[in-house]
Amino acid sequence: MNFDEAMEFQAVFCDGAGAPITARACRALATGLDRTTVTGRRVLDWPGDYIADALPLRLVAPYHALFRRGSVPALNALFANEVADDSAVVRAATIVYDAWISDWLDGPPQTNEPARSATFMAALLVLADKYALPFELLEIGSSAGLNLLIDRYRYDLGGATSGPATSPVLIKPEWRGPPPPVAPVRIDSVRGVDVAPIDVTDSEAATRLMAYIWADAPERTQRVETAIRMIVSQPHNLDQGDAADWIEARFAEPQAAGTVRVLMHSIVWQYLPAETQSRVTDAMTAAGALATPDLPLAWIRMEPDATRLAIDVHLRAWPDGDTTRLAGAHPHGAWIEWTA
Repeated sequence: MNFDEAMEFQAVFCDGAGAPITARACRALATGLDRTTVTGRRVLDWPGDYIADALPLRLVAPYHALFRRGSVPALNALFANEVADDSAVVRAATIVYDAWISDWLDGPPQTNEPARSATFMAALLVLADKYALPFELLEIGSSAGLNLLIDRYRYDLGGATSGPATSPVLIKPEWRGPPPPVAPVRIDSVRGVDVAPIDVTDSEAATRLMAYIWADAPERTQRVETAIRMIVSQPHNLDQGDAADWIEARFAEPQAAGTVRVLMHSIVWQYLPAETQSRVTDAMTAAGALATPDLPLAWIRMEPDATRLAIDVHLRAWPDGDTTRLAGAHPHGAWIEWTA
């Protein structure tokens, strides 16, 4: 898959996810970049897999950031979905901000989204119904840690409610299919790790995070801004480190009696090196072999399917070790189609 094909692949995905502006930006970048700029040369000669590396989303973000800052007025029409010569707009912006835009390609997109917690909470309802035990939650690829606030959000999942009624964030995705089980969810601890965590208490870092939010979703912008204020007022437990190192260290710690230890992650697996994936999988398998009905283990995964065009939510629980596909989901949690 070449650059143009990758940008079109992402554009089709965005169209299907109800994000026509972001799709348009992808197509504009495909036609507007060439080898006359550093950014153009980097993307055209990209050494990895464009889609696995999320190159299209790395690339759209700096242009969205320039639009949000008002630095390039010509971008207004593109991101407002008004008539414009998109290729010319992209070329003009790239010439002026070439080095700055190129720097955004150095790391994966930080598409942290609180609404993804709805898929985690739905899976926790299944586990709470099965075990009636409190949870110890471990998240890898936490980014800014917005999903580490999972116990501080309010949820309405097809009529099944959970979380504090006074939360400033209500997560209520469009629910398709039957609701998940109704059961009390008690979360004793939530911890996360990221190889390059975003400190949203730093205004520049928070501004960068906001640029990764698709321009089509103002409700996401509002939700993330609220979550950031929640973190500023009450910090979460987010570490910096390698996912495999961190998981192995956590599993070396005793699991509290009468709790369910849960690993969870959302749209992060593709960014992990194969060795890291293998080590995390091995750690889960080894821990699962030691699980008992009083010390269960679970793995919640919200990740792209084999086509990379759809998102699946899977739950594996030990001691039985069975894996269940719970749902399909919008990449940012706008809807959940429950199939369990």
